[in-house]
This record gives sequence, structure tokens and C-alpha cells, in this order.
Amino acid sequence: MPQSPRSHEDRDRLGFDETRDYLGAAVAALLPAPLVARGLSIAVDTDREVYAPDDPVSVRVVIRNRLPVPVAVTTSSRRLWGWEVDGALEATEEPRRDPGGSGTLSFRARERKTREWTWDGRVTRRDDRGLRSSPLDRGDHEIRAFVATGNERPEARTTFRIE
Repeated sequence: MPQSPRSHEDRDRLGFDETRDYLGAAVAALLPAPLVARGLSIAVDTDREVYAPDDPVSVRVVIRNRLPVPVAVTTSSRRLWGWEVDGALEATEEPRRDPGGSGTLSFRARERKTREWTWDGRVTRRDDRGLRSSPLDRGDHEIRAFVATGNERPEARTTFRIE
């Protein structure tokens, strides 16, 4: 059966997909995991530096592969990356179950992955009556974003103020 012109155009003369960087992937496979993790950079920022209590906060996280080859970073759980407010994972002290296993965060050469969301500015904390959601207290607070690799995880921090 003859090949359609479209499928023929997508392959080079040796039958490989032209959009894949086979040499880069082969080189990346030889890189040690700690070097690959150090090749990632992460940045976190908010839309403002000062908020009123209960104001929503726009958060932006950018994870970038600084290496000129595609990489795959193995994470220590299925969580690939995360964020915390004053040490509370995803702004809650609610216990989380770890389903076990590991994950993989893949990047093309020099690729950036961006995630933006609006957080409601509230933290769920545990007290003697259980879990309660409340606005942050006045003062300085920190948001930390991280790639969920083992010990030397790439991370970034930013601070904001509640007045």
C-alpha cells in the first residue's frame, strides 16, 4: 500500500521523525541525575508585594531546563513539583497520603514550563477543633516552589506582605 504524502514528509530519508533530537537524547541519557537536576532552574513570583488579608494572590512558577539537550528528571514521588506557603504544602496542613512510586519530569532542550494560578490567600491549619481555613496573619510570608527530586531539589522563594 503506498504511503500518503503527509507521512512521507514527516520522516527523513532514514525513516526517523525529523522533529526528534536523537543525538541530544543520547547525550542526555549519559548525564548523571545530579547534574540533570542542577541543570534545572526554578523561579516563583507573585503579582504584587503587598496584599490585604484575604486578598487573592496570583502566583507564577517557571521551571527551565538550562541544558542544551533534552532531559528527564526522576522525582522521589508522583509529585513532580510543588509549592508551599510558610512551610505548608499547597497552603494546607492537612495530612497528605503519599501513593508511593516515582515520577518523571521531561524537558526539551532549554524548555521552560510555566504554571500560573490564583491562590485564595488562605491557609488551612490544624487546631484543637480540626482543620480551619483562615487568612494569613499580618506580616511577611514566603512562597517556596520546588522540583520534587530527592535531596538537592531545585527550589525558589519569594516573599510578600499582608498589611
